[in-house]
Amino acid sequence: MDKERFIQYIQFEKRYSPHTVNSYQNDLDQFFLYLEKEYQVKDLKDITYLQVRSWLVEMMEHKITPRSINRKISTLKSFYKFLIREGVVRENPLNKVTAPKMSKRLPVFVEKSKMDTLLDKVDFGEGFEGARNRLIIELFYMTGIRLSELVNLTLADVDLMKKTIKVLGKRNKERIIPYGPSLEKQFLNYFELRKSNVKSDNKMVFLTSKGEPIYQKLVQRLVQFYLGAVTTLTKRSPHVLRHTFATHMLNNGADLNAIKDLLGHANLSATQVYTHNTVEKLIKVYKQAHPKA
Repeated sequence: MDKERFIQYIQFEKRYSPHTVNSYQNDLDQFFLYLEKEYQVKDLKDITYLQVRSWLVEMMEHKITPRSINRKISTLKSFYKFLIREGVVRENPLNKVTAPKMSKRLPVFVEKSKMDTLLDKVDFGEGFEGARNRLIIELFYMTGIRLSELVNLTLADVDLMKKTIKVLGKRNKERIIPYGPSLEKQFLNYFELRKSNVKSDNKMVFLTSKGEPIYQKLVQRLVQFYLGAVTTLTKRSPHVLRHTFATHMLNNGADLNAIKDLLGHANLSATQVYTHNTVEKLIKVYKQAHPKA
């Protein structure tokens, strides 16, 4: 079936991540289930733009967010682009479909003073788990890596001599991220305790006390716990620390293109969202400081 061929195409030729492939699969499954239920349509050539728009309207009525709807539209556009290239259909019904407008959401980040409190005053403990947990927090904050990237770090990815880590990002793109003396200290401390406390030949950097690779839900819980000690933000996730890294870098004069490369963004537009936080901060300072503001 054409849908399965498309999934294999993005999985093996485009080399999309498993998470992205699953998202595409789910979007297409929902779309075809709707068409079969409402219009009894099974042949791709019979699908019209009116039916696509009908699906979008139903999602809006069920309070699906514009962001999610736009992602589903993007999935369908990629699918039809594939079908046209393969000669399965001649026209793309998505050409007549207008995507709903999305409200811009500013990235949530932790204030510098609160990050200073977390790293200088919060007690992580002296043992293996304390060293591991502190390294996890510092690694997120000082490199801006993603949760999946941190969990998948191997010992070979950490170069203690050059003070860099090699990260495998989205779409299997590698990038090298430098780190400073503070993170070097945490790496050395953690590796020493790891060697003496954990009996394991596992090549992953982060392990549980039983010597098993650390998993994403555990990391999420750790980040939520430690951020909860210094901030009242409702969202306290690894991605918030990624946002915090980028915002603090920008506020301290880092070049936007450099931040883009460190974050592993494909386009500068994805990085430019952090400039809004900087502008918001400037407006706030201006209003507080200028006598005529």
